[in-house]
Amino acid sequence: MPKVSIIVPNYNHAHFLRRRMDSIFGQTFQDFEVILLDDCSTDDSRSVLSSYANDPRVKLAFNDVNSGSTFKQWNKGARLARGEYIWFAESDDYADPRLLERLTASLDRDPSVAFAYCRSRRVYENGRQDGFADYYLEHLDAHRWTADYSADGREECKNYFVFANSVPNASAVVFRHALYEAVGGADESLCVCGDWKLWAAMALAGRVSYIGEPLNYFRSHEASVRKKTERTSVDVAENLRVVRWILSQVTPDACVLDRLYRAESARWVPVLMSRKIPRGLKREIAIQVRAIDPHPIQSAIRPAFSTLRKALSRRWRDLSAK
Repeated sequence: MPKVSIIVPNYNHAHFLRRRMDSIFGQTFQDFEVILLDDCSTDDSRSVLSSYANDPRVKLAFNDVNSGSTFKQWNKGARLARGEYIWFAESDDYADPRLLERLTASLDRDPSVAFAYCRSRRVYENGRQDGFADYYLEHLDAHRWTADYSADGREECKNYFVFANSVPNASAVVFRHALYEAVGGADESLCVCGDWKLWAAMALAGRVSYIGEPLNYFRSHEASVRKKTERTSVDVAENLRVVRWILSQVTPDACVLDRLYRAESARWVPVLMSRKIPRGLKREIAIQVRAIDPHPIQSAIRPAFSTLRKALSRRWRDLSAK
C-alpha cells in the first residue's frame, strides 16, 4: 500500500500538465500512487495524461460526462485512493521537490495533526512569480503565515477560518485519508468554497501544522473556477454559507464576532446594491446574512460612517493648512 495517494484533478490544463507531472515524479519522497482524473477536457489533456500510464504507480480515471464540479472530482479521487495520506495536486500548479517529504513528516511526527500545509508562491499563466498566495490574509495577521507553526484546529476556526480560507491553495496540503472520509469529504453543493469548508471541518478534529517555507506554486489565471465565481458574485453567497457553518461549530470571542460582521458587510453590501446581480442570488445572500449577523444594518453602516469620518478629517486638515 502506498503511503500517499496523489490525486491530480484536471480540466483543460494541457499546457500546464507537463510541469505539474514533472514536479510530482521529481519529489524526494517516492512512496506514492498517482491518480489522474480528467473531467472531459476539450484540449489535449487526455493525451498528455495517458502518456504517463506505463508507470505502475499511475491510475487513469477519465469521466465520460463532465461533472462540472471540482469537489465531485476530489471525492471521486478519494474513493479510488489507497494511501494513508492524500495530496490533491491541482493540475495547473506545481511543487518544490521537498513538499511531500516535509508535509508527510509533519503528519508522521504528530498523529493529532489533521492536515499539514505550506506557504504558496503565486505564479501567473506566463510563469511569472509575484509574491505569495496568502496576500489576502495580511489583514488578519501580517506575520502568522511567514513562519512554521502548529495550532489547535478549533482555535484556527475561531480566529482565522471564520474570516477566510486560510489555506490559499489545495495543492499545498497533505491530509489524513481516514479523516477526509470521517468528515464526509468535500461538500459537492459548493462551487468554489468547498475546500474552505473541508479544511475547517478537518481542523475541528485535530491540529493544523504549517511550514512557512514556500514549497508550493499556485497558478493564478482568468480561467480558474475562483476567477469565474468572483465575476458572478457566487463566491459571496458561498462565503456566507461557510461562515454560517463554522459559526454553528464554534463560538468566537465577542470582539472577533464584531470584526467578522464588519468584514462580511464589506462583501455583501456591494452585491445587494448592484443592479447586475440576479434577484434570486441577492435573496440567498440576504438570508445568509440574517442568519449570521444579528444586526446587519448596523454592521454595514458603521464602516461607511468610519470611512466618511476619516475623509472629512483629512479634508478639514487640508483646509486648515491653507
